[in-house]
Amino acid sequence: MWRERMRAFTGKLSLSLSWKMLFFIVLGAGICSFGIHNIHQRTAITEGGVIGAMLLAEHWLGISPAYITPVLDLLCYALAGRFLGRRFLGVSLFSTACVSLFYKLWELFPPLLPDLSGQPLAAALLGGVFVGVGVGLIVRQGGSSGGDDALALVIAHVSGWRLSRCYLFTDVTVLALSLSYIPFQRIFFSLITVTVSSWLIDRIQTVDPCRETLCRFWRKVRLQLFRAHG
Repeated sequence: MWRERMRAFTGKLSLSLSWKMLFFIVLGAGICSFGIHNIHQRTAITEGGVIGAMLLAEHWLGISPAYITPVLDLLCYALAGRFLGRRFLGVSLFSTACVSLFYKLWELFPPLLPDLSGQPLAAALLGGVFVGVGVGLIVRQGGSSGGDDALALVIAHVSGWRLSRCYLFTDVTVLALSLSYIPFQRIFFSLITVTVSSWLIDRIQTVDPCRETLCRFWRKVRLQLFRAHG
């Protein structure tokens, strides 16, 4: 009975996801995990949300991330299943698996970007762009890359807030608590990266990137080229 239900659910899920949606989920997972692996982890930029809560619990309670992370993610996904439905859980399961696989892939290679530890502002901005674009692509397809996204989407669904505001609410709350053991300077740069990523996620989810963002980008490029040759 349980296997039959799972087959029926996965069958419905596969019918609701086009190849285009699957492509953007995989692309988003690759971009997001690439930025976190090559920038955030190397420069020790602290995250908000579930990752920041996990680090907070590890520091003050001595609980291993191997135990606290799945617990926090499961709690967030349980809320998401209650308010956003089973389809969201199915898409999120696939996207989360993609993120994990990409993490394993990037670990097979040496660092693919310069070390920005000595330039924390550049690391915060660039890291925020990678996470914002990657997660934004996943959320736009109706999924999430982890418990952070699921919690923010639930808050947006219940409160009616913009998604960027929900991300900032959860991130700033955790970062404020993290001041109990992390210097303010590091928290400051973390606040920059979560602000950038939250804004990008919201923009990508609500605006057609081809018709708006990319068109504006190419207009700016053409203007710069015109000025350079003029």
